[in-house]
Amino acid sequence: MQHNVLILDFGSQYTQLIARRVRELNIFCEIFPYNHFPSDLSSYKAVILGGSPFSVRGEDAPHPDLSQIRGKLPLLAVCYGAQYLSHFSGGEVAASNTREYGRANLSFIKENEVFFEGVSENSQVWMSHSDSIKALPTDGVKIASTHDVEFAAYRIEGETTYAIQYHPEVFHSTDGSKMLENFLVKIAEVPQNFTPNAFVEEMVAELKEKLQDDKVVLGLSGGVDSTVAAVLLHQAIGKNLYCIFVNNGLLRKNEFQNVLDQYKGMGLNVKGVDAGDRFLSELAGVSDPETKRKIIGRVFIEVFDDESHLIEDVKWLAQGTIYPDVIESVSVKGPSATIKSHHNVGGLPDYMKLKIVEPLRMLFKDEVRRVGASLGIDPELLGRHPFPGPGLSIRILGDITPEKVRILQEVDSVFIEGLKSWGLYDKVWQAGAILLPVNSVGVMGDERTYEKVIALRAVESTDGMTADWVHLPYDFLMKVSNDIINKVKGVNRVVYDISSKPPATIEWE
Repeated sequence: MQHNVLILDFGSQYTQLIARRVRELNIFCEIFPYNHFPSDLSSYKAVILGGSPFSVRGEDAPHPDLSQIRGKLPLLAVCYGAQYLSHFSGGEVAASNTREYGRANLSFIKENEVFFEGVSENSQVWMSHSDSIKALPTDGVKIASTHDVEFAAYRIEGETTYAIQYHPEVFHSTDGSKMLENFLVKIAEVPQNFTPNAFVEEMVAELKEKLQDDKVVLGLSGGVDSTVAAVLLHQAIGKNLYCIFVNNGLLRKNEFQNVLDQYKGMGLNVKGVDAGDRFLSELAGVSDPETKRKIIGRVFIEVFDDESHLIEDVKWLAQGTIYPDVIESVSVKGPSATIKSHHNVGGLPDYMKLKIVEPLRMLFKDEVRRVGASLGIDPELLGRHPFPGPGLSIRILGDITPEKVRILQEVDSVFIEGLKSWGLYDKVWQAGAILLPVNSVGVMGDERTYEKVIALRAVESTDGMTADWVHLPYDFLMKVSNDIINKVKGVNRVVYDISSKPPATIEWE
């Protein structure tokens, strides 16, 4: 894999957005914790320091070791990074009288600065800090200001080091992508060669070299990630790839057979394993969401262990892990805290003697789809909404029973088919129904009912790192609510979730 840009994470929720903007420039980048990044930086062309919820003046301020970076590689310091360079290099950072947060406009841009080529004065930028730089570091040169922030941007003489107190990665910084492009392409001269076709060519070659003639077992889910991973592996090792699709009893209605039918004609070697009873038995009486995830992950691996023993000399387990899974599962002091564990991130138990291969580990969801398109995968399959690995277990709040699974499968079917029939499915990034652990009073005919409440969720997003709720038409919501209550026994109330991520996650558990 090409290692072009290194992004150091200091805990800002915007760090992933920096990576997304860099990738949009067809430049490969990686995120590492500020205190745990590669010691060998010879393959990197530039480094970006991200923002942070910490203050550089605090005792707990993250302190990166920049000895192998400053003056040796082009460096862009964003927000916390800009204040860090100032505070610890001869400048001054002090608390602002008022928190500088939200939209601001550049009121001054120094002439003939490559960083601001194509950016005009009054360009909108996004501030998010409670400290402010009061004096520049040694050899610092002011290159931009806003009305309220004198040192909105600066560079350091004698180094290819630039620093900005605003966030170019967010949507509200109008020319943010242009500034990143100016720094990475014009100043750091990073090649723009990270394209879907280039990724496929490089990954297939890498897989061939890594796997040789070894046999690989892959868990298919019917989703985009595992399908693209399977096709990539199939191109690399052909008949040595063994695909297994496990029914964990928590799939969508009729999904087990539908998925098996879907893969017919794709040339993949696929085996279906119906282990629904095994999963539901292990989950009986369990309500804690993290415990449910761990049980499903454990049983999933146990099923794979059973199946892998039926394949002679299998050595690898392939997974459809993608970059947001990796980022959200990292938990160190400072960088983004763990939100939830992911069923397909992490090591295998000692008793399972398989090595892990993850072809998509460095890709965001939209990049996976573009890679899939370059591989010629059916657009309808690539357009499928993401579906959680633990399935409906994390959409059933509380304990899981076969009856609750039945109810939610029926509700989910009505909702998803309704989106498709109304032409709304492709306008939504992810949709699903959640069975709440409460009953509500209702009236059906002349009878009083006391039945389940369903929450519908539909969000728009690019990669799942951030998301906003979709403004579905009222007529559609009315129709689908009526259909659910009339067709699904056990439900008498439907609500619609209008929370964004953050602060809420896409799934409820």
